[in-house]
Amino acid sequence: MTAQPTSQLPNWLKRLGRIALVLAVVGCGVVGYANITAVWASRGRLFDEVEAMPKTRVGLVFGTTDRVNGLENLYFRYRIDAAAKLWQAGKLDTLIVSGDNSSKYYNEPGKMKQALIERGIPAERIVCDYAGLRTFDSVVRAKEIFGLDSIVFISQRFQNERAIYLAQANGIHAIGFNARSVETHAGLKTRLREVAARVLMLLDVHILGTRPHFLGDKIRLPG
Repeated sequence: MTAQPTSQLPNWLKRLGRIALVLAVVGCGVVGYANITAVWASRGRLFDEVEAMPKTRVGLVFGTTDRVNGLENLYFRYRIDAAAKLWQAGKLDTLIVSGDNSSKYYNEPGKMKQALIERGIPAERIVCDYAGLRTFDSVVRAKEIFGLDSIVFISQRFQNERAIYLAQANGIHAIGFNARSVETHAGLKTRLREVAARVLMLLDVHILGTRPHFLGDKIRLPG
């Protein structure tokens, strides 16, 4: 007599396994599509060398804190380095520093402006956007608050790619100047977070109808 199996997986558990597999495949597909979309949108619009950059009236530096756990934040330093290079080469007339100023104890734009002044950029040519709470907000506010339809983004490549996609979705002609990458453990963590950020990018543009947290009165830029 042939031995029979004493138990089998219940049908509901099998169905649950199939559903989980389908969701995993779909999730991977969405992540891959979001990444490819951002890369495709920025093709031919990203620059690593100052000499290759076309002159643009306004550059926008994306915010980040200057220190993390008491240590220098290299993302901050490299973005300031990149903005200063463009300014010194005569590629820009005005800089917007856009970041989080959600409390009086945390002021990304203020720290960036001070760092740029220390690099010799005139204070009157640096405008603070205190409501750039995330990349989406900074991009949309560039158009709706500062009245820009053309801009150069200044940040690491991964953020410039995503920002250019968001700019195109909002009718802004954008290019990006890539700040130096951060090749550390912190850099790896940031790249992993970027995976989720690119999925949210698609949701913001195509599904959620997202608007910036804050808008307000229009601001006239110098020059």
